[in-house]
Amino acid sequence: MENAAVIRDLLAAWYHLRRRRLPWREDPTPYRVWISEIMLQQTQVATVLPYFDRFIEAFPNVYVLAAADEQAVLGLWAGLGYYRRARFLHAAAKAVVTDHRGVLPDTPDGLRALPGIGPYTANAIASVSRGYPAAVVDGNVNRVIARLLALETEVNTSAGQRLVQSAADALLDRADPSSHNQAMMELGALVCSPRQPRCDACPIATECTARALDAWSRYPLKRKKAAQKRAHEVAGLYRRHDGSILLAQRPDDALLGGLWELPGGIMPRGDSRKSALARAWRERLDLRTDIGAHRACVEHVFSHRRLTLEIYDVRHVVGDPQPSWYPAITWRQPDGLHQLPLSKLSRKVFAALGIAV
Repeated sequence: MENAAVIRDLLAAWYHLRRRRLPWREDPTPYRVWISEIMLQQTQVATVLPYFDRFIEAFPNVYVLAAADEQAVLGLWAGLGYYRRARFLHAAAKAVVTDHRGVLPDTPDGLRALPGIGPYTANAIASVSRGYPAAVVDGNVNRVIARLLALETEVNTSAGQRLVQSAADALLDRADPSSHNQAMMELGALVCSPRQPRCDACPIATECTARALDAWSRYPLKRKKAAQKRAHEVAGLYRRHDGSILLAQRPDDALLGGLWELPGGIMPRGDSRKSALARAWRERLDLRTDIGAHRACVEHVFSHRRLTLEIYDVRHVVGDPQPSWYPAITWRQPDGLHQLPLSKLSRKVFAALGIAV
């Protein structure tokens, strides 16, 4: 890249003047950068900020995190989504304490050996917190480089990823990889946005091929993703005479593993909602049920599917609930639901039922 030095200088000057003050930037220890990078995966900075502050307050270092109960970790993650991140984070903390004497590895290869840390996250932690010369490529950097070079290869393919990584490597400021990587990500987040880029405010606009062609909207090229699948499920609300509600914990290896929900299951095509719910409670809780009135319908979008969840009253049960598919059950008063780690989906469900969490 012939103009790499010019781009690096322009970008550095802009970043040090315009960068956002974020808590993990103001005190970029490896631990804090690691927590922030895991939280920022597929999540906006504005959403992450309060979670980061609460998480660091509860788990100020890797030893406290490693020693924490998993339910406490999931509880502080509740609402942030993609819960496998929290479980991997907890497992990685234990590995750091057990295998690395409480010190995160200082190279990308060492970091990638930990649960939940892939190439991007490893490069980000190593470069931002330790100044390791590794180029970071996330969605923002993908977009910046695709427009900068007017790449005619789809960036979400293997060939496109190799091209972008190669360009990022060539552009990297090896004298200050921490600031450079953060500048590239910041540029994509604040200026080179997907739909309304602020080319007039871009520090490297004079070097951008897409701008010279007046074709920023063309880039980056992406291969179309498969359409989201539709899914239909049912769940039941059952209260004891004291008003407490039956909840079940999802299995570790399931979607939203470790979180709590109103018990339910899938609704097979051609089956009625009530019979599907009765079957789910029989198979997953060993309970025979009398299903009552329909209470609510909740729509929720996951990254890979769109879920419609129908909620019914359960009027009567025969037997005592026994965990089978669900690893654990509990009874909670409505005002104690907030003490459990609940997904956004479960919070939607309780909101639809008029139960404040």
